[in-house]
This record gives sequence, C-alpha cells and structure tokens, in this order.
Amino acid sequence: MLKLFKAAFALMLLALGSSAFAADAPGVTQTEIKIGGVFPFSGPASSIGLVGRGILAYVQSINDRGGINGRKINYIAYDDAYSPPKAVEHVRKLVESDEVAFIFSQLGTPGNTAVAKYLMSKRVPAIGIVSGSNKFTNVTDFPLTTTSLVSFDTEGKIYAKFLTKTLPNAKYAILYQNDDLGKDYVNAFKASLKGDFDKKVTAIAYEISDPTVDSQVVNLKSSGAEALLVAGTPKFAAQAIRKAAEIDWKPTILLNYPSGSVGATLKPAGLERSVGVIVGTIVMDPTDAQWDSTAGMKDYRAFIDKYMPGVDIADGNYLFGYTQAMLLEQLIKQCGNDLSRENIIRQAKSMKNVALPTLLPGITVNTSDKINMNYTQMRLQRWTGTRWDLFGEVLDASSE
Repeated sequence: MLKLFKAAFALMLLALGSSAFAADAPGVTQTEIKIGGVFPFSGPASSIGLVGRGILAYVQSINDRGGINGRKINYIAYDDAYSPPKAVEHVRKLVESDEVAFIFSQLGTPGNTAVAKYLMSKRVPAIGIVSGSNKFTNVTDFPLTTTSLVSFDTEGKIYAKFLTKTLPNAKYAILYQNDDLGKDYVNAFKASLKGDFDKKVTAIAYEISDPTVDSQVVNLKSSGAEALLVAGTPKFAAQAIRKAAEIDWKPTILLNYPSGSVGATLKPAGLERSVGVIVGTIVMDPTDAQWDSTAGMKDYRAFIDKYMPGVDIADGNYLFGYTQAMLLEQLIKQCGNDLSRENIIRQAKSMKNVALPTLLPGITVNTSDKINMNYTQMRLQRWTGTRWDLFGEVLDASSE
C-alpha cells in the first residue's frame, strides 16, 4: 500500500510539475510551442518577405515529421508591409494575444528597431532577427537578441577592403537606403577609408517610399566613380543596375547581402545587365550546378517540390528562409524539454560549429555570451550571366 501511495504521489508531483512548467513557459504546452514572426509580405520590400514563406513551409515539414520532442510548432507570421508602426502592432499581438514563447526571424531593420524596447520590457527573446544593423550586435544593449545576417558593418568593411585592393586609385559611389540599414554600410566605409573617405567616396541616399532611384544613379555616375555599392533592398538594387546600364555607366557593382537574390534582384534588373555584379553570401546558390550533388541541395529541391511547388527556385529568399527554419529546428532540439524563455536565449547563444547543409562550405554558426551573431563569415561571388562564381576565401568578421 505504501508503495502504491508513493507511486501515486510521484505521478501527482509529475503532473503538477508539468502544469507548472507549462504555466512558467509562455507559449508552451505538452504538444505545442507557439513562435511569432513578422515579415514584409507586402509593400516595398515584399520580395524579401519570401523569407517568411520559406520558414512557414519548413515548419510545416517539421510538423509533418511529428514535430520536435513530441511538440508541433505553431509559427504565427504577420505582415507589416515594412512599416514600423505595423511591426509594433503585430509584435504586441503576438506577445499579448497569441502569447508566443519568443519571436523568431523578424525581418527588417526598421521593424526590429521599433519593437526592440517593447520586447525587452516583456523579457521576450528575439531570436535570429533578419537585420544586420550593427546596434543589434551589442550584447549588453540587446541581451535577449541574436541576429541572422552578417552585420552590415562587417559586410561593408569586407567590400571596402575588396575595393581598396582591386581598385586602389578609384573613386567609389554608394547608393544607400536612408535608414539604419544603409547608413551602417556608409559608416563601415568611413571606418575603413578613414581620412580618404571624403576624397574617394560619393554617397547618396534614397527613401524607401521613393518610386525610383534613377536620379540618384545619374548623379553618382557624374562623380566619376568606378565602383558602385548598392546598400538597400532588392527593388531598388534592381533599379540601380538597370539605370546604370541605360546610361552606359559600367562601374564594378557590389550589392549588399539582402539584395543578392537572382530572382528578386538580378532577374528584374536583367540577367545580362547584371553580369559582373558582386555580392557577399553565406548560402549555396540553388541555380548553381556545382551544388546539385550535395545532400543539402538535394533535400532543398525535394522540399520545394513538396511544400512550395511552382515557386522560383532561383529566388534565394526562399532558401534563406529554409536555412533559418533549420536553425530554429536546431535551437528547439538543443532546448530539450526546457522551453523557458531563459533557456531559449541561453541555447541561442550556445551554438557551436553548427554546419547547416545549405550554408557554403566553411561557414558555420557559432554564438556565445559575447557573440550574438549567427553568422560572422561570408564569401564573395560574381554573377556570370547564368550563375554565381565564388572567388576568394571565407572572410571572417574577426579578420576584417
């Protein structure tokens, strides 16, 4: 009888523990974890909102496989149309109404900036945010945040170093989005070139609400620059490539990573017009035959066929979303059965040599209490007219 009582008491404690666990971990039950995301599915940056479509589809594939540790993922994604006020509205809803465990992969520097203080006040982790703004890499100011883009500052310094090596005596032009995204690239060039910046660089901004950047490109050509960095989003990068060709300006064109998609930028600009364009990247190009035999690309193509049939596989935003969702899968697996917000951020900052199958060889995810960036490495690639041609070694933030 005593043994039966002890067993019953132990089961009662276990049940109470489960109830307490669920109560202590918002968005978590024995069968589900709720996670939130915000993307520009519409509006001027809708092309990069496709990252969210990739995440949603991969989460569905996880759930079709039974979830993780017996839990399905309820990934709730809202459209902010790249509008900070809408981002604030949606994040509040995700936290206060939907009661998500954490925010994952919110896309866009303006939106992430707008919600940062609110999420901090609510102690809600913002994991793998898709912003390279340098401010988010400050682990003291953003202790509950990790990032999933190489910081714009690091990327900008890589490009500045490349240009000073390949075109040391030339002038450079920068077309930049007039927000944290664009300004970080300009500041990176200032830090790299120091006293030579004003002599060598002409930088002109555009607003996300501008219909075109044609006039800015014409003005940049008149500076006599032999290289053009476009630091913005795909719509405007495509316009810049197209306008440069129309006015017979042939600078070395570099695109920032958010604009490095074949489908979202190069196709609208014209694949032939884009020959010679350079961009830094972390993922394989699904249109490049050299990756066709890899397990990562075979799995990705099978995934697209099953979960996203008919989409343009050349659009790298789907692949980035797929890769992001694999990172989410890794995080939840690392958390085990402790899905408290405290453990979620702890595990997000404990990634060790995670080599996701669609990342370029040599690029791994490593985070710590001092480094909240999922990616600190890049490789440069040049558009040939039909595919990207990788060149040079893996470039790391610590060496830049």
